[in-house]
Amino acid sequence: MASDNESDAELDENYYTFLNLPRDATTEQINTAYRKQSRIYHPDKHTDPDSKKEAEIMFNRTKRAYEVLSDPQQRAIYDSVGEKGLKTEGWEIVHRTKTPAEIREEYERLAQAAAERRLQQRTNPRGNITINVNATEIFTPYDDSEMPRVEIGSMSIAQSIEAPITRKDMIIMSGNLYSSNGTGNGGFMVAGRRLLNKGWMEICLGAGNGFLLGLKGGRTLTSKLTLNGGTNMNFQENGVIPVVFSTLAVQLDKHTVGSLTLNAGPQSSMSTQIDHSNDQHAISTSFVIGTPHMYFGVSYTRKMLENEMKLKLATKVGTFGFLGEYGVEKKVSKYSSVIATVSIGVPSGVILKLKIIRSNQSYVFPIHLSDEIVPAAVFYATVTPIIAWFFVKKTIMDPMEADRKSIEVERSKRQNEQRLAAKKSEAMAAIHLMQSTYNRIINEEQARRGLIIKRAIYGCINEGTSQFKPETSHDVTVPIQCLVRDGTLQLYESSKSDLPGFFDPSLGDDKILRIEYTFDDVLKTVNIKDNEPVRLPG
Repeated sequence: MASDNESDAELDENYYTFLNLPRDATTEQINTAYRKQSRIYHPDKHTDPDSKKEAEIMFNRTKRAYEVLSDPQQRAIYDSVGEKGLKTEGWEIVHRTKTPAEIREEYERLAQAAAERRLQQRTNPRGNITINVNATEIFTPYDDSEMPRVEIGSMSIAQSIEAPITRKDMIIMSGNLYSSNGTGNGGFMVAGRRLLNKGWMEICLGAGNGFLLGLKGGRTLTSKLTLNGGTNMNFQENGVIPVVFSTLAVQLDKHTVGSLTLNAGPQSSMSTQIDHSNDQHAISTSFVIGTPHMYFGVSYTRKMLENEMKLKLATKVGTFGFLGEYGVEKKVSKYSSVIATVSIGVPSGVILKLKIIRSNQSYVFPIHLSDEIVPAAVFYATVTPIIAWFFVKKTIMDPMEADRKSIEVERSKRQNEQRLAAKKSEAMAAIHLMQSTYNRIINEEQARRGLIIKRAIYGCINEGTSQFKPETSHDVTVPIQCLVRDGTLQLYESSKSDLPGFFDPSLGDDKILRIEYTFDDVLKTVNIKDNEPVRLPG
C-alpha cells in the first residue's frame, strides 16, 4: 500500500536474519547462534591488525543483535516497530515490568500516535462533507417520457481544528453548514479543554440556532470504569432548551466494552451498547429506548488484515421499521480508505453510501436509489461500486502506485547510498573473516560426504533468462557454507541481504539466491526467492 510519503526510506537492521534465526526463536536458539557467530568474529580470534578492526565491527553487530533479542522487553519493541522502536519517543513512560505483549501494544499505539502527529501537524484538523443524492427516478421514474433526474437533496459541511495552548490546555474551534431544498443554516463553536488528573473538562460557547453554552467532562474512575457527561443550554427566542447527557463505559474484558448512555432533552433516550473487537472480527449490539423511536441493532465486522479490508453486516429493528446493511471498507494507503455500504430498509428503501476517508477528513455520498425495496436497485447498488473500484484501481491507482514505488526506490537508494556501500564493504570483510571457519566446515562435510556448497550467487537475473546480471549480483559461496551445520543448511523467511557476508546489490528489485551443492556426492541446484525459507538437503 502507498504510504502517503511517510514511509521510512532508511534501511533497518534485521537482527534475526543476521544471526540466521526464525522470528519465534527460543532463548536457547539465540544463545547458540550468538556463540557460533562470536567464534568467527571475536577480535581475539584474529591477529592481523586489519582483520582485527574488521572483526570488531562484525562482533559489535553480533553483540547488539544478541542484546536486543535476548531481552524480552527490547525484543517485543523491535518485533513491533523495528530498530527505530528502541528509540521511539515515549519509551520512558513504559514500565519495564510489563509483559512483552503489553509493551508491543504500547509501542504500536506510540508509533501510530507519532505518525498521526506528523500528518496532522499542530492543528489536528477534522472535517466531514456529506452530499445526499436523490436518484430514485432512475428505478421508479415519475414520467417514462423524460430522462430520470438525479438531484442533490442536501449538503452539510463540518470542520474543526485544535490549537494547543499549553501541555494541558487546548482551544477547539468548529463550524458547520447545512443546506436542503434551497434553505440552510449553520453554526460556530469555540471550546476550551483542560486535562485534569485522570480526566478532562471542557467549556464551550456557540452560535447558530440561538446562543449555546455547554459544560462537558470526563473521568477515569477505575482501571475499567470511565464516566463522561455534560450539559448544554440552548438560548432561543421561545426560551431556554436544556440538554443533559452522560455515558458510563465499563471494560468487561480485554476485547469487550459495555456502555450505558442517557440523554435528557427534546429527544430523550437511554441506550445500552456492547462492543467486542479483536484482530479477526468486531461485534456490536445496541438497544435504544427513547423518542421518537425505540430499536435494537447488531453489527458484525470481519477484519481481513492481510488484504487490508473489512466486511460489515448490520441490522436494526424498531418502531421506525427495519434496516439492513452490508458493505466493505478497503484501505488504499496508510491514511486513506474507501467504504461502500448498501442499506435496505422499510420505509427508507435502497440507499448506496460511498465514503472516502483521508486522515481525519471524510467525504460521504449517500445516494438514495429507491423509496421501496426494488431488486434492480439492490443489484446495481451492489455491483456498481465493485466495477467502479476495479476500473479506478487498474487505470489510476495501480499506475500511481507503480510510479510511487519507483520514486520511493530511487529515493531510498540515494538516501542509503553511503550505507549500502558500507554494507558491501562490511560483507567483503565478513567473508575474509570466515575463511578459517569455511575451511574447517568444508573438511568436516567432505569427510562425511555431507553438504558441500560448490557455488552460491545472490542477486538479480535477466528477464527471460537464468543468467545473473554481473553488476547486481555477488558470490556468497563462503557465507552460505559457513551456515551449514551437521550436514544441514537452514535459512528462514526474510531477505537474504541481511545475512553475514551478504549485501543488497540492487535495492528495491527482486533477487534470488542460487545454490549449487553436493550431498552424498550428488550435484544439485536450487533457486530460492529472496524472502523464501529453505532447508538443504530438501
